[in-house]
Amino acid sequence: MKIIHFADLHLGVENYGSIDPATGFSSRLNDFVAAFDRLVEYALEERVDLVLFCGDAYKNREPGQTLQREFARRIVRLATNNIPVFLLTGNHDLPNAAGRATATEIFETLSVKNVYVANKPEIHVIPTAGGKIQVAALPWLRRSALIAREDIKNLPLDEVKTLMEQKLTDVIATLAGKVDPRLPGILAAHLWVGNARVGSESLMSLGQEHSLLLSSVALPAFDYVALGHIHKNQVLNEHPPVVYAGSLERVDFSEENDEKGFYVVEILPPAGEGHRHVSFKLQPVDARRFLTINADVEANDANPMSTVFSAITARGAEIKGAIVRLNIEISAGSEGLLRDGEIRNALREAHHVTVTHDIRRETRTRLGMRTAEEITPLAGLKAWIETQDISPERQKVLLEYGEKLIDGQET
Repeated sequence: MKIIHFADLHLGVENYGSIDPATGFSSRLNDFVAAFDRLVEYALEERVDLVLFCGDAYKNREPGQTLQREFARRIVRLATNNIPVFLLTGNHDLPNAAGRATATEIFETLSVKNVYVANKPEIHVIPTAGGKIQVAALPWLRRSALIAREDIKNLPLDEVKTLMEQKLTDVIATLAGKVDPRLPGILAAHLWVGNARVGSESLMSLGQEHSLLLSSVALPAFDYVALGHIHKNQVLNEHPPVVYAGSLERVDFSEENDEKGFYVVEILPPAGEGHRHVSFKLQPVDARRFLTINADVEANDANPMSTVFSAITARGAEIKGAIVRLNIEISAGSEGLLRDGEIRNALREAHHVTVTHDIRRETRTRLGMRTAEEITPLAGLKAWIETQDISPERQKVLLEYGEKLIDGQET
């Protein structure tokens, strides 16, 4: 049985984009759907048995019609080619108010064949070309879905967080107890496992957000644990595999060096009485590249533009089509020598360019803790001379001459 595991599509992210005149859409939308298309093409070419999506289809909880159309086109293309698709609800898929529809609920409402939507913890038994498989679903759950208001009204926030974590741990244990060992079983969850390395989740309040121990999800009842919510793909455990698929596209510069893609999971029947053999590998996608270029202009640099151009030329092969951030560190006195128009022209092959000037402020030598009114000219001169890179003998001579000048004597 071959399965695709992906998550955190986040259609609607428009950072570092521009309007495509041909479509009227953000160029970044084109990036995200192109990555999704590569996944769909792979699924069709390889005739996978199941596509497993672990939450956060959109950037916003109430996506526009265009984003919904682009997502639905690709889901339906899989489903109409007899590839079942499992859609787990993530935190970005939940509406602001309870009772409103989730972002993916329309597929369930329309009873789209071969599409399974998970809005609550339960076991889904899904028929595939490779046989039946169980998916234990743990979507993103509001606190109100697990804990009654009266049970927490007087508790401090850290105790509420601990209680939430215990409730989620209990939910997973209950799901594990319902898994039929005769069939392959997967846990699909959208949550934060505490030892995961985060990516660009800058809008997540990781300090206050509930997180689970690895031991809470790595249960022997599951052949594979498919996770969403963290944008950096990573393997947290080998037996059973506990895997974050990460996001398909880079969202910002915190993901500059992250490889993007989806996981291809293969589950083989057990040999005798043993466990099923599970293999998994990351299938990379050609995500939009992010590139940081640093140019450090020294205070005595007579030609800052040449220094900046040299930094750009050194990364020239990487610039075309990339989202580029050029950081120029320069003194306040030299900043006026920069010509942004020429700099941007040198980066014209980039997809998007951001240029920042980090002004290096000149610092004055501190003369101890005394103010100018409290220090004598001679003491000030002595303190300054001691900061210079000259020999003690030279310091003595300069101090002697300085003392005569201060006293008004002829030298």
